[in-house]
Amino acid sequence: MDITPHIVDVLRPDEVFVFGSNSGGQHGGGAARVAHQRFGAVWGEGHGHHGRTYAIDTMNGLDVLADEARSFIAYAAAHPELRFLLTPVGCGIAGHTLEEVAPLFVGVPANVTIPESFVPHLSA
Repeated sequence: MDITPHIVDVLRPDEVFVFGSNSGGQHGGGAARVAHQRFGAVWGEGHGHHGRTYAIDTMNGLDVLADEARSFIAYAAAHPELRFLLTPVGCGIAGHTLEEVAPLFVGVPANVTIPESFVPHLSA
């Protein structure tokens, strides 16, 4: 399992920055702001692959976050030519805990890097 760098400030051509968003795609803070300012996240798009980013809605409860995580995992599996740098989605502005969020990403494909903070919580 590869670990996502703590700070992502540059992407290789095949890399995608995965960040937590709100459903309205208002990327005003945290990793969402970085995604918008640096990597092409589209204002108004709070879900999915845009530019060199992938948005996961983390602001509408854990059930929605779980659905978004499943959709992301399927998308990453369908795109082995890309490398997805998963940030600790949902554990900043959204206010969820690592214990709640990290298990949602058990079973990510090999082309997804994991935040180091998630690793202790990924036991299946």
